[in-house]
Amino acid sequence: MEPRAVVCHNSHMAIPTLTDEQVTTWTRAQKDRWWLDHVYKGHTPQLTLRSAATGFLLGGLLSATNLYVGAKTGWTLGVGLTSVILAFAMFKVFARLGSSDMSLLENNAMQSVATAAGYMTGPLISGMAAFMWIEDRTLPWWQIMAFNVVLSLMGVLVAFPMKRRFINDEQQPFPEGRAAGIVLDTLYSSSAAVGLFKARALALAALGAGALKAVSSESIMKYLQERLLGLKQAIHLPENLDAPWYWAVDKGFLPAPRLPGIADVRPLGLSPTLDLAMFGAGGLMGARTALGMCLGMALNYLVVVPWMVVAGEIQPKTIVDGVGVFPRSHVLNTWALWWGVAIMVTASLVGLAAKPQIFVAAFQTLTKKRQRADDADDVLKDIELPLWISVVGVPVIGVFAVWMAHAWFGVDVVLGATAIPLVLVLTLIAASSTAMTGITPTGSLSKIPQFLYGALRPKHPATNLMTAVMCIEVASNASNLLMDIKPGYMLGARPRQQAIGHAIGVFAGALFSTPLFFLLFLSDRKEGQSVQEAMTSGPFSFPSAVQWKGISDLIQKGFTSLPTSVQVSMALAAAAAVVLEVARVKTKGRFPLSPLAIGLGVVIPPDSTIAMTAGALFFDLMHRRHEKKPGTGAHALWVETREPVCAGLVAGAALVGILDVLVKVFLLG
Repeated sequence: MEPRAVVCHNSHMAIPTLTDEQVTTWTRAQKDRWWLDHVYKGHTPQLTLRSAATGFLLGGLLSATNLYVGAKTGWTLGVGLTSVILAFAMFKVFARLGSSDMSLLENNAMQSVATAAGYMTGPLISGMAAFMWIEDRTLPWWQIMAFNVVLSLMGVLVAFPMKRRFINDEQQPFPEGRAAGIVLDTLYSSSAAVGLFKARALALAALGAGALKAVSSESIMKYLQERLLGLKQAIHLPENLDAPWYWAVDKGFLPAPRLPGIADVRPLGLSPTLDLAMFGAGGLMGARTALGMCLGMALNYLVVVPWMVVAGEIQPKTIVDGVGVFPRSHVLNTWALWWGVAIMVTASLVGLAAKPQIFVAAFQTLTKKRQRADDADDVLKDIELPLWISVVGVPVIGVFAVWMAHAWFGVDVVLGATAIPLVLVLTLIAASSTAMTGITPTGSLSKIPQFLYGALRPKHPATNLMTAVMCIEVASNASNLLMDIKPGYMLGARPRQQAIGHAIGVFAGALFSTPLFFLLFLSDRKEGQSVQEAMTSGPFSFPSAVQWKGISDLIQKGFTSLPTSVQVSMALAAAAAVVLEVARVKTKGRFPLSPLAIGLGVVIPPDSTIAMTAGALFFDLMHRRHEKKPGTGAHALWVETREPVCAGLVAGAALVGILDVLVKVFLLG
C-alpha cells in the first residue's frame, strides 16, 4: 500500500498526518517511509548557530521564571510556546533591520533548546532543596550543577529509544507538543500578523506586570530614589492589598481581622498581594484547579488551624506583648503540613493506579516484538539518534550518577545502582502518561522510590531523597524531551539535531538556574539561621520540597511518632482523597473537587493562592464572554491569545522580582 498524506484542516494548518486506520495497520517501517517521503525537510536550516544561541538565552531566562514560580507554587510552567512566539517576534524585528528571518524548523530547534533549559529547575525546588533542609547545609554549586546535568543527559539517552515507539509507531498525541507544532505551523503558514499580535500581547503583558512589580519592589525603588535621585527616604507601592485596611486599624477606624485564638492573621499569609506572576499562573491553571486550592487554603487556615490552636495542639512560635504569633511556616511544619501531604500523596497514587492503560502501554514497550523486522529495514538510520549511543551511554552515565550519589550524598553504591533499572521503569510510566494526557506525573512517581528506598534504609534520609531525585529527574527529562520531539516530527525536523538542541538546553538551564538558586534563596541567610528558614522566610514556600521533606521525615521517624491529632488528620485526609479521586475517575474528570488541588492549597502560601484564584477566575470569565465572538479583537485577545498573555504576566513579574533580589544583593548589600 502506497503511503499517502492526510491533511488536518485546522485554520491555516496543513500538517500531513496518518489516518487512525494507517496508524493501526501499518508497520513502523511503512510509517517511517511515509514520513521520510511526505514530511521530512532534512535540508531546511534547523539547529543553526543563531537558533541555538537564541534558545540558550531564552531558555535561560525562562528557567529563571520557572525557578521563581516553582519556589512559590511547587510546579513549573511549560516554556515551549512562549519561546516559540518570542523567537518569532524577535526575528521578524531583526528581518526589518536587514537580517534574514528565522525559518520554521530553526524556530522548532530553538524551542528544543529553550524547553530543555526551562525544565532544569525541577530538582532545585524539590528533592535537592529537601536534602539541604534535612542536612542543614548547602550543597556546593558545582555538585548541584553536575548532578543535575548528568541526570538530564541520561534522560536524553533514555528518551530516544522510546521515541521510535511512542512517536514514529504509535503516533501518540503528546498534547502540549502537538499544540506547539500547530502554533509553529500557524505562525509560518499564515499572515505574520497572527504571530506578531500574540508576541505583542505577550510583550505588553510582561512590560505592564514588570512595571507594576518594579514600583512595588522595595530594593529597586530604594536604589532608584535614594542612590540615583538622592532622596532621603524611598517609597514604594505596597504589595499587600489590605494595607489601607490596616492603616485604618492603626488609626482606630476599623477592627483588625482575627480568628479564634489568633489575633493577627497576617503572619499566616492571609493578606492578598499584588502578585501578577501568580495572577498569570492562575490564568494558565484554570478556575477549577484554582478554586480547589482556594478551598484547601480556606479549610486549613480558617477552620482547621484555629480549631487546633484553641485545642492547644498548635502552640505559638513566639509571644509578643502577651499575644501569640503564628507564622505560616511554623503552623505548617508543626502540624498542618501532614494532612496536606497525606491528601496529595494519596490522591496522586490513586489517580495513577486508576490508569492501568498507562502501565500496560509502558510495559508493552519492553515486550512488544512486532517491530523487530523493521529494524533490519531502517530507512531513518541516518537521521535518528543511533541506538548504540543509548545502549552504551546510559550505563556509562549511570556509573557517574551512582558515584556522585555515593560520594556527595552518602547513598549506598548497591542501592544507587539498583535505582538505574528503576529509572527505566518509571520513565516508561511517565512517558506513557505524557504521551496520552500531556501530564508527567513526577509528583506521584517520586513517592515510589522515596518509600521503596526509605524502607530499605529508613534512618538515612539522603537515600530516599537522592535516589528519588535520580529516578524522577531522568523520567521527567525524558518525557519532556519526547513532548519536545513531537512538533519536530510533525514538521519534518531532524531528530539528531533535536537531541543535540536538548543537550544544549540542559547546559543552558543549569548555568542560569544554579547560581540564581543561591542568589534568590540563600544570599540573605543570617548567621545561625537554618537552611530551611533562610529559604522560606521570604516570599518563597517551596511546596514541592516541603512535601519531599515531609515524606522523608515520616519514613525516618515513623507514623506513630507524630501527635495523635496529626495522625487522625492524616487518616481522615487520606480517606477523603480516596473518595474524591475515585469520584473524579468515575466521572471522567467532571467531578469538580480535586484532592490534589486541595492539598496544594494547604502548603502554598494563602496570598499566592488568592492571587492565582483571582487570575483563574478573571481569565475564565473573559474567555466565556468572548469565546462565541470569533473574528473580533476581544476573541483574538482573550481566547486565542490567553496563554501568551498569561505567560507574559508571569515572565514580567517574575523577572523583575528576581531583579529586586539581585539589586538588594549586589547594589544595596
